[in-house]
Amino acid sequence: MRKTLIILAFLVVWPTGAALAEEDGCFVPMSDWQPREAVARLAESKGWRVRRIKIDDGCYEIDGRDAQGRALEVTVHPATLQVIRIEYEEEEDDGADE
Repeated sequence: MRKTLIILAFLVVWPTGAALAEEDGCFVPMSDWQPREAVARLAESKGWRVRRIKIDDGCYEIDGRDAQGRALEVTVHPATLQVIRIEYEEEEDDGADE
């Protein structure tokens, strides 16, 4: 009985642990990745101007600007091209107004 409870507890917790690990990065074999050109087309379709596409924690990361000119960083799943996260970056003040 005790073994059964331990196994059931493990099975309940295990999917949650896998989901938490996925938040730290995209864990997909490189053979399943979409090419960088597909990421660039995704950005273009959203009206983003791409400065750089790089790989971070196994995900594609787009650095660029949105249609309104705001600096952004977008995390994209490499296999599905699903947008995982969009972060708008603070503009640095060059001190010209002082």
